[in-house]
Amino acid sequence: MFQYFIYYSSSNIVGAVIFGIMLANDRMSIDRQEKQLKYDHALLAFFAYFISDSIWAAYDSGVLAPSLASSLITNFANYVIMTMIIYTWLLYVLAVEQIPNRNDAAVRILLSLPFILATIALIITYLVDPHILVNEQLKSTRVFDCFLVAVPTVYLMAVIIYAVKAAIREENKVEKKKHLVIGFFPLMVLAGGSAQMLIMPSLPIFCFSSTVIMIIFYIQSMDSQISTDPLTKLNNRAQLKRYTSQNSNLRMEGKQDYVVMMDINDFKKINDRCGHAEGDKALVLISAALMDAVRSRSFPVFLGRYGGDEFIMIAHVSDEEELTEMIGNIRENVYGRCEKENKPYLISMGIGYDRFMGDKDSFLKCQQRADDNMYKNKRELKSSGSGTKFR
Repeated sequence: MFQYFIYYSSSNIVGAVIFGIMLANDRMSIDRQEKQLKYDHALLAFFAYFISDSIWAAYDSGVLAPSLASSLITNFANYVIMTMIIYTWLLYVLAVEQIPNRNDAAVRILLSLPFILATIALIITYLVDPHILVNEQLKSTRVFDCFLVAVPTVYLMAVIIYAVKAAIREENKVEKKKHLVIGFFPLMVLAGGSAQMLIMPSLPIFCFSSTVIMIIFYIQSMDSQISTDPLTKLNNRAQLKRYTSQNSNLRMEGKQDYVVMMDINDFKKINDRCGHAEGDKALVLISAALMDAVRSRSFPVFLGRYGGDEFIMIAHVSDEEELTEMIGNIRENVYGRCEKENKPYLISMGIGYDRFMGDKDSFLKCQQRADDNMYKNKRELKSSGSGTKFR
């Protein structure tokens, strides 16, 4: 039994250390957005559960002398913290999805109601007969196990509903996937806890499953922060640098390789006339139009925000005509979205491209040629009266 305690508790301690490292890394970050704070609260709840579960294992293995009181206290602590894990994740999802009034006191009380009612029922059950919750061997009963998973299940359903609704509304496939991952994450955590209770109570399945799942989620989240522009959700400048550092990404056998530079005409006027918030919406509109144009093509494309109102594309096409056709599609998409969203402006894009010529060429040289062609296109559009128009 002592070996069982060492094995079980050491697994929890390793999990606590891993979550502690993730939490410390987040706390040192300059990102103090609401969703980041809510995410840290979920990490804290996991950390507390691993510690509590190790104490439970000490009594369960007999390393510490068990009693009815100690068994009830440790099981009750696990119940509270397990609920807090899913509850804090629900608050994180509400912050990510920007649910209105999520921080109002009335909403918080409403969200806490399932936990409050279940806790009252648990206390009443204890007062009626403690052995309904803990048997003669001081092990938790199926009744207590039902309490352990009931409230987290309610919160889990709320998380899934919010995430699925957001995924249905989202047009961007990458963002749609993120909504679903965030929403169904606690389902995988709860599945690990249920497997431990029903199949092998002496094996820390919950610790293993939640640690692995959380590490995967954390890595994906960090990778997204490192490589993705937070406003447009396109590849950022750092990801462009990584991509172009390998010549194999710039050349594709049997294809013609082009660098395309794109810029919003008169973007400053949008900011000046409509405000910077509307300027950000214009950038989001452009990114959505670009992604739509890219998805409708079968050839490989790297798409990113270069900076400000400039975008970059590295396309591997069969011929130049295929590229110019897509550029025409981009202009149509941008115009169509402005009309559909009833914007006070109709955006015109300056677009220039040039072909990457291989070993004697370099990405920077090709990009500069594309940039020069873009500014040439901008001048032509301006002289012909085809710039961004305001209504």
